[in-house]
Amino acid sequence: MDKSKINKILIIKPRGIGDVVLSTITLDNLRKDFPEAEIDYLTEKPSDAFLKITVNINNVLVLNKSTLKDKISTILKVRKRKYDLVFDFYSNPFTAQITFFSGAKYRAGFPYVGRKYAYNLYGPEERDKYHSAILHLKFLDKLGLNSDAQNIHFGIDAESQSKADFFFFNNFSESDLVIAVSPSGGWDSKKAPIEKFAEFADEAATHLNAKILIMWGPDDKNEAEAISSLMVNKAYLAPPTSIVEMGAFFKNANLTLANDSGPMHISAAVGTPTLGLFGPTAPEFQGPFGKKNDYIILDDLDCIRCNLLKCPRNKECFYNIGTSSVIDKMKRMLNIA
Repeated sequence: MDKSKINKILIIKPRGIGDVVLSTITLDNLRKDFPEAEIDYLTEKPSDAFLKITVNINNVLVLNKSTLKDKISTILKVRKRKYDLVFDFYSNPFTAQITFFSGAKYRAGFPYVGRKYAYNLYGPEERDKYHSAILHLKFLDKLGLNSDAQNIHFGIDAESQSKADFFFFNNFSESDLVIAVSPSGGWDSKKAPIEKFAEFADEAATHLNAKILIMWGPDDKNEAEAISSLMVNKAYLAPPTSIVEMGAFFKNANLTLANDSGPMHISAAVGTPTLGLFGPTAPEFQGPFGKKNDYIILDDLDCIRCNLLKCPRNKECFYNIGTSSVIDKMKRMLNIA
């Protein structure tokens, strides 16, 4: 690869939100190798909102594949921009087509059967050996590119930060220990029962003297309200937020407790110590990324890391988590004796 000839780069990463967040680990590295290049993203909504204001990204293209016409339009839009290098970090049949027809001299993707035709540079064959963030670095390393920087990014604009600051100013004091709780989750089996969230939150409020802030997205309001109603201690329900505003709220908290989800990765990306609750998925591959963060998983269960979308065993992996283990992890992460 002649780096001096690379002026325009496209990163393709449509979904999910957490995966898009983790892919930003490539940005600082690419900027070192290509300091003057234009770096664009092709993604889906709602990830476009934070990528548009994320450092080292020049332009964001929104992927729309609702109809054949939309798909063709996307391919033509990418081709028109004349990229020199395309990274397809998703590598599904359609993104492989986008990459193949991009016209880019260098086309990089994962060497999956039936899709290798689209690429002339390949990432690692074994994806299940690495954390999802590290996998992107292994991809860069395989191409002989810089892979030293391990920062993930999430863009927050001033207006979104002001909304979070205003809420915190009106509800908490500067000395308060604020723990954000996020019951969101992409699959039902990844979501800890609301009773357990209420239990963990009450313990944190009682034993850590914490103020509990319950975060929620469009599909989680009922669960958030239910957690609040089940708690003995007072909980603060966040107002409706956009994805960027959610990042600002997490940034203002001292710690986040979350399921394996997009919000968990957003919290980690904005620098808030994040404790993930895991059951059907593997934290060594999908856990909150960064040294500040940690996770809880019951490794002794024979069904753990099942990857099932629906739990056939009453969510033992969450119901059997002891509150003391959660509080102990929080204390360590917050440096509380």
